[in-house]
Amino acid sequence: MATIIRTFGDRLKWARKEKKLTQSVVAERLTMSQSLLSELENDKYEASIWTPHLARLYDVNASWLASGQGYPDAKSYGAPFENASQATGGMRRYPVLSHIQAGRLTEIEAPYAPEDGFAVEYGDNDASRWAFFLEIKGDSMTPDFKDGDRVRIDPEVIPRPGDYVAARNTKEEATFKKYRVRGTDPNGNEIFELVPLNPDYPIMRSDEMQLRVIGTMTEHRRKYRRTR
Repeated sequence: MATIIRTFGDRLKWARKEKKLTQSVVAERLTMSQSLLSELENDKYEASIWTPHLARLYDVNASWLASGQGYPDAKSYGAPFENASQATGGMRRYPVLSHIQAGRLTEIEAPYAPEDGFAVEYGDNDASRWAFFLEIKGDSMTPDFKDGDRVRIDPEVIPRPGDYVAARNTKEEATFKKYRVRGTDPNGNEIFELVPLNPDYPIMRSDEMQLRVIGTMTEHRRKYRRTR
């Protein structure tokens, strides 16, 4: 019997089964919640921030997985699945996807469609296709990062010790902190800390709570407020 693939959820389910993976295995490998994956496959959402990560794991074309356009083969590139679109003069539009509550883990809007975002930032077209901006809220990263500042996060840039990253746990919560490596666990997995610059806030450790780096900061835009 032929498999009918009509929706985003159909494509996710088909691609996973083609790789002979269970939902629990996918959730474990990507450090995402199995319940969210199930909701995606059952079309509770029409798009997801996890699409590029799932496409890599399933070895399929991210554009096809997101929109159904093109072909499933990862080597068949149709229109690229991007958060950002070209602007005039060689510039690029980046979506500002969500607020980051810098002082604690708070919910980040997910899933999202490529055109989503509560605001737009313009910048050089020098980041990966899934780069986006996040807005800082709170004072845990002062004095270097202040409330209202925006940072560009690139999911394809691997963080190095001392970099600033956005990270998320399995509940789709996110925070922005300094990245610090602390070694490896018995299974060879890297142990890292998320360090606030403000000493009044606690350090988070990946061996004490489940954390996953979303991406690395590649640009910082300071919000200045003029006073009379």
